[in-house]
Amino acid sequence: MNEVLVGSFLSAFATGLGALPILFLKKVSHRWRDILLAFAAGIMMTAAMMSLVPEALNTGSLIQLTVGMILGIVTLTVLEKNIPHIHVEDTSVQIEIDQKAMLIIAAITLHNIPEGLSVGVSYSGSEEDMGNLVALAIGLQNAPEGFIVALFLATQNVPRVLALLIATLTGAIEIVTSIIGYSLTRYFTDLVPYGLAFAAGAMLFIIYKELIPESHGDGNERVATYSFIIGILSMISLIQYFG
Repeated sequence: MNEVLVGSFLSAFATGLGALPILFLKKVSHRWRDILLAFAAGIMMTAAMMSLVPEALNTGSLIQLTVGMILGIVTLTVLEKNIPHIHVEDTSVQIEIDQKAMLIIAAITLHNIPEGLSVGVSYSGSEEDMGNLVALAIGLQNAPEGFIVALFLATQNVPRVLALLIATLTGAIEIVTSIIGYSLTRYFTDLVPYGLAFAAGAMLFIIYKELIPESHGDGNERVATYSFIIGILSMISLIQYFG
């Protein structure tokens, strides 16, 4: 449990760490935001396909993998349709600060719920280092996400310190959900392959539904594609080194 707490805390804390530059930077180009999003997508893609999916197959069957991934995708679809939210890239939205903060937190919670579950479930697998690798992948993804959230709030005239605080707090949900994911799969071992597949499906949903479209929506498709591939290669290198 201690490793889960440390891993989930560090991956969640990366959200606030990534938001820190908002205190010093006046403006960040859309091009760089797309690069960061695409890099994060590559990191998450590799973690899902080279860690979570193989481990789900090792601990279960193809049927369990399929069921788990479908459950992850359906859950994210239901959450997205029923929780009011806005995309962090949409800087044209002008709403009151209280409502704005609520919508921002709701939007990022959609991302952080499966991310926290992914970290917790990964520590229940048979591979000792997989939990640390997934926590690292989620942390690397959280850093640019935290920066983009803080940047969005700053463009809406929210004080930069408050924007940093809100962005940091959005990552806290991962600690709770990681404990839930770990506890369920740790004490109900038959759920491990389903949990791993659920996490993989949820992560793939986020990658293809959110990160890739947002990184390709402003004419930066080519450089975003390069960044995506660099993210994949970076995570493969980490898996090879730590695995």
